[in-house]
Amino acid sequence: METLEDIKKAIMDDPQNQSYTERGIEPLFAAPKTARINIVGQAPGIKAQETRLYWNDKSGDRLREWMGVDYDTFYHSGYFAVIPMDFYFPGHGKSGDLPPRKGFAKKWHQPILELLPDLELTILIGQYAQKYYLHQKGTVKLTDTVYHYQDYLPEFFPLVHPSPRNQIWMAKNPWFTKTVIPDLKEYVQKIISR
Repeated sequence: METLEDIKKAIMDDPQNQSYTERGIEPLFAAPKTARINIVGQAPGIKAQETRLYWNDKSGDRLREWMGVDYDTFYHSGYFAVIPMDFYFPGHGKSGDLPPRKGFAKKWHQPILELLPDLELTILIGQYAQKYYLHQKGTVKLTDTVYHYQDYLPEFFPLVHPSPRNQIWMAKNPWFTKTVIPDLKEYVQKIISR
């Protein structure tokens, strides 16, 4: 069986990641063997990549609030894996960051997940994670997936991205704050308090 260090080295040695490796940028993910909850987002933001700390921004603050966990629990308890669809910042696009690179998750997620025997829940943040893990085809709307989140439990919990840019979406979908967030907190608390 490969170790996490073996996998990390293979990721860095992959020609697909050469431009990052040459600049001394390591893949940004977390996979403690004790993890019970896996968080799959799009890719690290530029601040996360520069500070070498995933979810290290206002989106991360909001995500922790949604889950009902503090900074120390999120980063130091060993309960949380963070395995995004791409482990490197993909660059800036017209209306936000570029999407994760195609094929990246398919190549690297499974070997890492095999090292995490105690995972109970995978939180899928945004359309890229949801389409990949829920095997969605065509034009499935993120709002519909998140609205029907109970259909994917207990294995998956789909969420909208916690970015401050999603304030308008949240205002248009008050059910998210009233129903989804309280259920997410309850699921997370049950898992980490065992």
